[in-house]
Parts: sequence; structure tokens; C-alpha cells
Amino acid sequence: MLLLLVRHGLPERVDDAGGPADPGLAGPGRAQADALAAFLAGAVGRDAPRSAGTGSARPFGVDAVCSSPMRRARETAAPLAAQLGLSVSVDDGLAEFDRHLHHYVPMEEIRGTDDPRWAELVEEWTSTETEAQRRAFRSTVVVAIEGIIAGHPSQGVAVVCHGGVINAYLSHVLGMEATLFFEPAYTSVSRVLASRSGVRQLVSANETPHLLTG
Repeated sequence: MLLLLVRHGLPERVDDAGGPADPGLAGPGRAQADALAAFLAGAVGRDAPRSAGTGSARPFGVDAVCSSPMRRARETAAPLAAQLGLSVSVDDGLAEFDRHLHHYVPMEEIRGTDDPRWAELVEEWTSTETEAQRRAFRSTVVVAIEGIIAGHPSQGVAVVCHGGVINAYLSHVLGMEATLFFEPAYTSVSRVLASRSGVRQLVSANETPHLLTG
């Protein structure tokens, strides 16, 4: 089967939610989600030949759409599901590692600043003290995604989730120790081929042709 791991679009900034922050998409994020939907659902006509290895007649082999329960992921998945005439299946195992934080500041705004929340993020994702939590997170992600794979043999599934989730699963596929090793772009697509024998092959990472302009 073909697995498409999709990061959500740009979310709204939340400085203090008074509880776990769960922002929806900002204006540019909604535009990114629409572009993603047009790319995956409309770039190839519905009468196109079956995608190799997926057994699907849908463009890019997308037969099902799954999402993290977090708003930014669900709002990114919605336009794609609408374009394809599908419902969105929500899986709590796809939620982000830092879902408990009371703020959400886009990485490009906070990276390298003296904002204490940047230090908090670095601590969560890299310190030896949080290694056990990261390993537990990766285990949860792997179980969730492998469950999706098992439930969709010979199909293609778009899984709309988060940068940390994508890193966790791909680091597992690649046999890497580090859970976090690259930064997926907003609405980027990373493709994995999954066989019934258990072989998982990373085909591409961080594809963003739908975001190109001009």
C-alpha cells in the first residue's frame, strides 16, 4: 500500500491558551490545505490508470484520509477529503508530542530566539531527560500508523498529522536512533510503500510541488 504522510498547514499563533493549545489553521495555512487538496485530488484525472502497487484508481492512490485529532490537522485534511468524496478518520495516536503545551508558536517565529518557550521545545525534543517520553511517543505513532497500514491493504492513505509524528515514523522506518531528524514543510508529503511482508520503503520526503508559485 501507499502511505502519504502529510504535515498540517500553518496554524494560528497561540501565546497562552490557558490549557493545552489546539489552534486551527491561519489564513496561509488554509490556502496551503486547499493547494494540497488540488494537488493530490486534481492533478491527475479520476479516469487515470491505477497507481502502481496500490490497486487504486484514485489520483496518487488516495483511497482514505486519516488525521490527528488536533484542529490544525483536521482542518488540513478536510479539503482533501471533500475533493475526493471521502470522510476523515481521526486517530488519537497521531497527535503531536507536545500536545500538552499551553502555547503554539510556529517554529519559524521562535527558532533561535531568547524566548524561554524555544528552550522548552529544545529540551522536550533533544534532552536525555525526556528520551523515555520520546521513545514512548515513537512507539505510539508506529502502532497507530501500522494499524492504518493493516486496515488498508493494497490501497493508498493520506495521513495528515504533525512534523514530530512524521519524524517518529520515518526514523523508525530508517532504523534511526534519533526521533527528530528533519523539519517537514507545511502540507509537505512524504511517501512510504508498505508491503504485506512487513517491508517499509521510504520513497520520498518533504515534497511540496503544490506550494510552488510563479
